[in-house]
Amino acid sequence: MANADAYPPPQTIELPVLNSIPDHLVDRFDPAFVEHHNKYQRGRLHTHQIPIEWYRANPAKYTISYGRDHFKTSRVKISEQKCPVKGGEIAIRIFERVEEGAVKGKRPAYMNFHGGGWVFGGLHSDHEFGKRLAHHLGCVVFDVDYRLAPEHPHPTQVEDSWAAFQWMREQKAEEFNLDLDRLAVGGASAGGHLSAVTALRCREKKIPLAFQLLIVPVTDLHVFTPTGELERSCPYESYREMWDTVALPGERMSYFHRALLGNPRPAKYDNDWEVSPMRHPDLSGLAPALIVTAELDPLRDEGEAYGKRMNEAGSKTEIWRIPGVPHTVVHLDGILKGGREFNRRAIEALSKAFGSSVME
Repeated sequence: MANADAYPPPQTIELPVLNSIPDHLVDRFDPAFVEHHNKYQRGRLHTHQIPIEWYRANPAKYTISYGRDHFKTSRVKISEQKCPVKGGEIAIRIFERVEEGAVKGKRPAYMNFHGGGWVFGGLHSDHEFGKRLAHHLGCVVFDVDYRLAPEHPHPTQVEDSWAAFQWMREQKAEEFNLDLDRLAVGGASAGGHLSAVTALRCREKKIPLAFQLLIVPVTDLHVFTPTGELERSCPYESYREMWDTVALPGERMSYFHRALLGNPRPAKYDNDWEVSPMRHPDLSGLAPALIVTAELDPLRDEGEAYGKRMNEAGSKTEIWRIPGVPHTVVHLDGILKGGREFNRRAIEALSKAFGSSVME
């Protein structure tokens, strides 16, 4: 019989709970976010950690909407139309202010591209924001349900976004009484990327664009190697600083890179500015922009670097970093001061770009 004394006593090994906020970052986050994350996200699998088939079968099971401010208004009409794209059609959700306070005459328009890493998200993502903009600005908001990767890899999302923008300008201007000199684009994360690419295409095709609202945008996917590892030469300190953060950890961005571009990334995309707007050699002559970044977001530095390059090229850009918040700040406007301030600043910036007043 073995001597029990020959075996070491059992020990408890403590590991952090899945998707916990790292100890070195906890004190930097707004306490309201820490409380929210620990209640609703800590210990749960994130969407990049499950098979995509599971998510597609039941998106609601893996989507947390707590923390959003649900905007109540009776003055916004919401409808949907289909927009033809190469190989099919996509849905466009349209928000218009009606009744008292509706804009008389030609109306400005804002086209929104949702976030979600080109893989997740949809018309639900920015529904509240669409209502808010239509209500306060009287603009017509077009929210684009572009097709998603990996089922539809790059450049599908770029081409769908451009098709939607052209559809709005060329086929819907008369129906919605649009002022083609007061068109804006915007979106968060992947939607910020699609907005930046759309703005660059407008510049190259000499199409008027009044404004671009780039919210925690992806501007440089070439921080990753063709197989999705972070490049040793990555120039953005926020990636190293926030690699293990929550909401958008580095491994999630790596997942998005592989889903969008393939693994390995085809060589033809190695210098493609429609993958990475930062790769465009000329950022002059672009529509004015507000670039919003989040302090505790790996994408922080690339968004700010893009804005700096725009300013240096003469494209007027305001860069605003929201302190103490994660990548998902704009979808946490029900609990975070930074999220509420974003709503105010976005409306203010678009109002100025449209030359219109903010309505109650």
